[in-house]
Amino acid sequence: MSRKPLKFGRYDVASYSAFTMYSVCSLAIPLMIVAMGKDLGFPLDKGGMSAGGLLHAARCSLMIAALILCSLIASRIGKRLTMGFCVLFFGAGITACSFSVNYWMLLPCLVLVGFGEGICEGIATPFIQDLHSDAPERYVNIGHAFWSVGILAAVIFASGLLALGVSWRTILCSLGVLSMISSLFFLWKENPKKKYPETKDKIDLKVLWERTCLILKQKCFWRCCGAMFFGAGAEFGLTFWSAAYIELTFKTSVFVAGLGTGAIAVGMFIGRTFFGYIAKPERLRYINLYATLATIPLSLALVFLKPGVLPNWMTFTILFVLLFLCGLGIAPYWPTTQVFGVQKMPHCDSTLLYIYFSALGVPGCGFFSWFMGYMGDKLGDLRATILVVPCSLVVFICFTFYEGWLSRSNKKC
Repeated sequence: MSRKPLKFGRYDVASYSAFTMYSVCSLAIPLMIVAMGKDLGFPLDKGGMSAGGLLHAARCSLMIAALILCSLIASRIGKRLTMGFCVLFFGAGITACSFSVNYWMLLPCLVLVGFGEGICEGIATPFIQDLHSDAPERYVNIGHAFWSVGILAAVIFASGLLALGVSWRTILCSLGVLSMISSLFFLWKENPKKKYPETKDKIDLKVLWERTCLILKQKCFWRCCGAMFFGAGAEFGLTFWSAAYIELTFKTSVFVAGLGTGAIAVGMFIGRTFFGYIAKPERLRYINLYATLATIPLSLALVFLKPGVLPNWMTFTILFVLLFLCGLGIAPYWPTTQVFGVQKMPHCDSTLLYIYFSALGVPGCGFFSWFMGYMGDKLGDLRATILVVPCSLVVFICFTFYEGWLSRSNKKC
């Protein structure tokens, strides 16, 4: 049977802009963390890696709270306005970060950013699913591909300007303002003939609690949450520390280090777009399985790659190719695991499932960002901490194998 062609409208553009700016704001600080550390009193090459990792852990704390609350907010004012206000929130928070004078002033600003990003993380995927309920697995993967577009934009914009001598404060302020402008895609007056398909029912606390209890009773939910935690940790841990890893290990400029993060972004964009195009319900588990099996040896190779052994041109060629392939491999973990879990539990509320999956994925991002920085301080070498990535992928693939075994054995979810 032939597949329907993809169709996009205003709210697809809105969701893609939200993913892009969410990603830009998330990755701008990791790209500039070396420069920020020097200015704000936590230099990474002098024991500040744990403090650097703690920045994202603090950000994640409010993201989790926002994820828990976002379904109630969306049920009251609708997904469209919720998305618009959350983009406005994290844009304002990033703008505030640009005025920080020390590390401890930066932390509360990032908490504000985290609250906006948490709502975006919880609502963006069901926002797309409601737009395209006939084929969500295709549009969700494509939507998440714009996270990678944001990474690439951050690399070109943030690290490029930083390399030219532009202050990180100016760059952050500009990104925050751009984010606030992008919120207008959601907040601007609707075309009466092309309204967003909001759900009509208003969820009260009792109904929310009943639906949550039903979800928490599903064993499949907890397996998917475990996969989300470790898969998200591998994805974001590598993305968060890649620029600092390249800059400190290979003694490069911030722009070259940013290009390494850009290589991951290009791989993730191609991967998510491709997997979104080929995705079918019965293929989702295999997409994760094969992608993980390929990524484990590739990420291990990064641990053993070091400067001085090969000519520089060869070392950097190998480095960027490995990062690109790792980006390609880690691309499907987050969106595919979410869609797979929702399809395995059709009797549960899909919006709540997306939110709760994200609520377990976000702590994975925060924990592994901090843990890799902590290990970097202990070992004195970020190269060795990359080993955390393949180790987390081994755990992720165990969840995938186990889920496959249950499916073949016709076990209940």
